[in-house]
Order: sequence, then structure tokens, then C-alpha cells
Amino acid sequence: MPSVVFDARAAMSLLQSFLDPSRSSLKICGVTLPGDAEQLATLGITALGVNFWPMSKRHVDPAAAGWLRDLKGRILRVGVFVNQAAELPLRLIGEDLLDVVQLHGDETHADARVFRDAGVPFIKAFGVSGRGGLDHATDFAADAILLDAHAPGVYGGTGAKFDWNAAIDFKRDHPSIPIILAGGITPDNAANAVATVRPAALDVASGAELSPGVKDFNKVKALLAALEC
Repeated sequence: MPSVVFDARAAMSLLQSFLDPSRSSLKICGVTLPGDAEQLATLGITALGVNFWPMSKRHVDPAAAGWLRDLKGRILRVGVFVNQAAELPLRLIGEDLLDVVQLHGDETHADARVFRDAGVPFIKAFGVSGRGGLDHATDFAADAILLDAHAPGVYGGTGAKFDWNAAIDFKRDHPSIPIILAGGITPDNAANAVATVRPAALDVASGAELSPGVKDFNKVKALLAALEC
């Protein structure tokens, strides 16, 4: 297991801002282009997600992700992993390319414990197919829980929406756990998502794109405007 040396204080400061319960933040996920990442940071987007799952249509090769280092301190850099051995995310954290790890697959409590023991903040994602089914989500002791549409074998990024009542129920039962709402969020429904669920953040991939991995900044600006309503 690689040793992890990273600026934990800076990462936690950015994460706390992202999860600030006083207002809903925005995370643009599936970023693949350095220019898009730079523009997101310039616009003041709180967080971006980079997908390191090889099967994703928004996959970024870890060997070509050095541009993430240039964004340090300007935007929360979240690495998205699906059933990945801990060595890779810990290495990218140690290389100062990421601030937070997002576990978006079928990871176990033991998988998550590696990051807790290393002092690395992490988000655990869950696919939601209906109300309920999140009884064990709190067992991961994640810094935040991300709720996405259930997508077996695809693990998000489908643009599909789930029943937001499941998120409302979870938030009611676990008010101290930050919730990130994903799945089918677009400029047209973002304001309603915030008003209905009151999540710590919205996570948007396909709803902010021209094509997979290429961001549409008219949509990004519309999402920002919706959050300010």
C-alpha cells in the first residue's frame, strides 16, 4: 500500500465548503478536458469529478491527469472510482492530483476503511431504485453520501432520475450526514431539486454536456443560476 502524503487541511477546507449545509453547492462530474476544468474553476464551481473507471465513456487515464495538479486550492478535485483497488486512488492523492475519493461501485466497508485509516476524505455513492434500501449507507462513515439512479453495470452518468423521496427520507432520518444528489439533474430541474431535497450539493454529468466528457458552459451557467434562485 503506497504511503499518502497530501495537504489534508486544504482538502478538508474545500470539502467543508462544498458540503456547507447553508446552501447547495455544485459538482460537475465527468470532466475530461483540462480547458473545461480550468473554466469550471474560473466560474467558481465548487467541485469537479474526474472518472478513473476504465469502462466509463468519460474515463480519464491516470497517467494523463497531471493537469489536475494545476487546480489545487481552486476547486475541490474528486476522483471517481468503481470497485478499484485502493492503491490507485491513494497514489493519485499522494501525487497531489486529488482532494477527495468517490467510491461509486460495490465497495465494502473494508474497502472504505482503507481511506478512513489513511485520513483521506471520501464520498460513498449508492444507486437508488426506490424508497428505502439505504439502511447500511451510514455504516461506511463517509464524509458524504451520494445518491444516484440505480444503474447496474454502468454506475452512473446515465442521465436517469430516481424518486427523490428516497433522498428526503434519508435526509430526515440522518440529518447530520451530507447528501449529494445526482441522477438526471439538468438546468431545468436543478432549482426544484434544491427546493425539494435541500441536498448539500448537486452532482451533474450528462446534464452539463455537449457530448460525453465535453462540458456545455451555457448549461453550467444555467445550473449556477438555478442554485441561486
